[in-house]
Amino acid sequence: MTRSVAKQQHLQTVVEHLDIKQVDVVPLVEMMGRTAFSARDLARAGRIVDMMVRDETCGIILTLAGSVVSAGQRQVIVDLLEANMVDAIVATGANIVDQDFFEALGFRHYQGDKRMDDNALRELMIDRIYDTYIDEDELRRCDDTVREIADAMPAGAYSSREFIAEMARWLQRRGLGEGSIVRTAYEREVPIFVPAFSDCSAGFGLVHHQVHHPDAHVAIDSVKDFRELTEIKVHQGTTGILMLGGGVPKNFVQDIVVSAEFLGHEVDMHAYAVQLTVADERDGALSGSTLREASSWGKVDTVHEQMVYGELTVTFPLVAGYAWHQRGWEGRAPRRYQRLFERPEPVAAG
Repeated sequence: MTRSVAKQQHLQTVVEHLDIKQVDVVPLVEMMGRTAFSARDLARAGRIVDMMVRDETCGIILTLAGSVVSAGQRQVIVDLLEANMVDAIVATGANIVDQDFFEALGFRHYQGDKRMDDNALRELMIDRIYDTYIDEDELRRCDDTVREIADAMPAGAYSSREFIAEMARWLQRRGLGEGSIVRTAYEREVPIFVPAFSDCSAGFGLVHHQVHHPDAHVAIDSVKDFRELTEIKVHQGTTGILMLGGGVPKNFVQDIVVSAEFLGHEVDMHAYAVQLTVADERDGALSGSTLREASSWGKVDTVHEQMVYGELTVTFPLVAGYAWHQRGWEGRAPRRYQRLFERPEPVAAG
């Protein structure tokens, strides 16, 4: 059996993306709200997301950590974008580049076996994410596409938002990526930030780009990311956050409250906050620091906050589906934060 044939035997069943529009989970989630433990927490989280959607003064920031897109959650996020239920996204590079942009190029993730011999997979150039597979040859083409995009840009320091917008334009020009997070967000003027941009396949492409353009190259400025996110907070005032997992995206979004105050602006803490996570605080917090802990830092108000401890491929469709089917988003005006960065840079208040 040739390696190509053996490889194709493992890459047969594609991961299909969940469509929350197909099933009205409102009755189920409301029944869960009349029970106890994590079920009741999840129902309250759904109500809080619905509240932030209905609050006409509120801007909503979605954070993505872990492997969300590869696990079939991309369409859920696109549905929220198309319903104007998300105004900005802060994510890991894995979700935006290795997974969403990767699929926008026409590649797919496949159902796999978490018990598979990983040495055998490596020989076949198959990468495993728990029980899903990626074709490594295709992933390298994704890396090379990032390099190609960087090569075509004027040298300089860019925020990840600027670079991801260029990725979206690259897809548009080629008629690719319809239904992807990157392209949908760009077309709806929803900025995407990846503060640790090189911590994913994009890093390989950008390293190649910089090595071959040592004197004039593209660089990603994470401080500019932080400043632009802070500008969104200052501009909007009232904000809510829906966090999938923790890590860098969670910390960046919570910290923009303190950053705004450091610059001399009087801003409120995040008025609404929901975090879906499997981490807890027994290890000294780390990625499991609670939303109430964040209140002691002046980041999150404790009136409308909810932690939901559960694996997010189960909890996210229920919370998002509940808020979507409540239809509080109908008539909600898009915030179009991308336009904030098309004008002269702001001057610090103090």
